[in-house]
Amino acid sequence: MTTPGTTSTTGTVTAAPRATTRLRNGELRRMVAEQLANDPTTAFTPGTIANKLGGRSSGAVGNALATLEARGEAEKVGTTPVTYRATGKTADAAKTATVTPRTTTAPAPAAPATTPTTQAVVTAPIRRPNGQMYHPRKLSSLSDVTALRRLRDANVPALLYGPPGTGKTSVVEAAFDDLVTVQGDSDTVTDDFVGSYTQTPDGRYEFTYGPLVTAMREGRALFIDDATLIPPTVLAVVYPAMDGRRQIVIKTHKNEVVDAAPGFYVVAGHNPGVHGAVLTDALSSRFAAQIHVSTDYDLATQLKIDPKAVRVARNLAARQDKGEIGWAPQLRELIAFNRIADVLGTGAAAGNLIGIAPEEDHEVVAEAVRNVFGTNVAPLSLGPQF
Repeated sequence: MTTPGTTSTTGTVTAAPRATTRLRNGELRRMVAEQLANDPTTAFTPGTIANKLGGRSSGAVGNALATLEARGEAEKVGTTPVTYRATGKTADAAKTATVTPRTTTAPAPAAPATTPTTQAVVTAPIRRPNGQMYHPRKLSSLSDVTALRRLRDANVPALLYGPPGTGKTSVVEAAFDDLVTVQGDSDTVTDDFVGSYTQTPDGRYEFTYGPLVTAMREGRALFIDDATLIPPTVLAVVYPAMDGRRQIVIKTHKNEVVDAAPGFYVVAGHNPGVHGAVLTDALSSRFAAQIHVSTDYDLATQLKIDPKAVRVARNLAARQDKGEIGWAPQLRELIAFNRIADVLGTGAAAGNLIGIAPEEDHEVVAEAVRNVFGTNVAPLSLGPQF
């Protein structure tokens, strides 16, 4: 016989009694922030806070702490074990839930499917989590931010596709302030979505829920970045949550069933032409709205990017559209151009455009850059010793 909260000799994990009261969106994070704020000089493990909250899941508490850290409302001060401590913003986070409910009024009666949404049109710049401002762009007579929000209201999953650096992540972050992100690559596994067992400081094993479960339970938007780099068999774990079932089964955790709360939404990013990116029929069919994202060179001019750099980018983009080359500088590279120019000079920034070009496009890019900036421009490289 084993004591609750211990591991038996057969390896079976026996969970300690837990609080089962269902909390509203963001309430657990508020409660976690409150525990940190009550003792701001102490570093807490997720398990310690979970016990203080009446035996709630330390995995859920760990997710709440990670979110607080990302918002600057907690700081990670230890890794073995993982511990967190309050910051100057924690007390404010303890006052109100950190995830704003999607509506503050009682839900209205269901309207006919043909009734237009009342989501307000957003055209003013929006501050992203990293502090940068996003300038909305036009999409089907709306701003892209508004369009994405209306697609969410209608539960129409959206796939944004285009070259790296065109602003796919930026528009998603601007559209949804309750975003949960999975950064995809070829090494992404199912556990990265649903969660896995982790060992607590006292030697027990607890299941830590992943971002998919967090987004489903809290009715948040899930952004799968570089979705087409993820193995199709792994990405399939999300499909039942996106269709009419709106639920998943966590087979590695006692076949637990997780239902999606209202507001749960999936949006994904795809970089066509990137090595390893495969848009399968199964993935494509799940995203009814597929939106091409390209660089807005007029915006680059408004952002006071060097006009010569914008001219080079436009010329190369035109050749890319014709299939003559596979790469052209996007907004990300143009913003970097200005930053490098401020530090190292315009010539160095122009040379860097040549240096970052793919090998197969190197000569064409070099020619385009030198035609505008001069024949002496060369990729950045170290010279002789001072």
